[in-house]
Amino acid sequence: MKKRIDDAVIRDFVDGDSEELKALWRAAGLGNYPNHPDQDLENIRATGAGRIFVMERDGQLVATATAAMDGHRGWIYYVAVAPEYQRQGLGRRIIEYAESWLMSAGVPKVLLLVRDTNSAVADFYEALGYVREPCFVMGRWLRCPDADEAVASKTDGAAVAAPERRAG
Repeated sequence: MKKRIDDAVIRDFVDGDSEELKALWRAAGLGNYPNHPDQDLENIRATGAGRIFVMERDGQLVATATAAMDGHRGWIYYVAVAPEYQRQGLGRRIIEYAESWLMSAGVPKVLLLVRDTNSAVADFYEALGYVREPCFVMGRWLRCPDADEAVASKTDGAAVAAPERRAG
């Protein structure tokens, strides 16, 4: 059942929000990734390079977005809206709020990270003016408790050699 919402307030994440925020991420389908949510929350807050915004209504978190900057670009990720509040403009509101924070910090461009498994949200982001960039993202864990297992599962246990670096 969808719940109508008009009086939600956007604010900064606070320590007491952790469990409810992680539950919101799970409910919105963001809990199935290798990232450990407690570590992500700690990292985002400790670096000062990003902010976690939550939308609250009657004491309940109903939406969230994280905005960060890398010195050149802004990034928005961990966007979630509680299923019963989706398709009411809350995603747009929380994205616009995150964008305004990035703009006030002088960030000229914002990028989104959208997992392949979540491609259904592409139409939503395109309606907000986002376009697919002619690039793709590559990643490598530098510190991950399960890194050995992850590498072994991707290579059937074979050793993975680092590519040679070219001089100059």
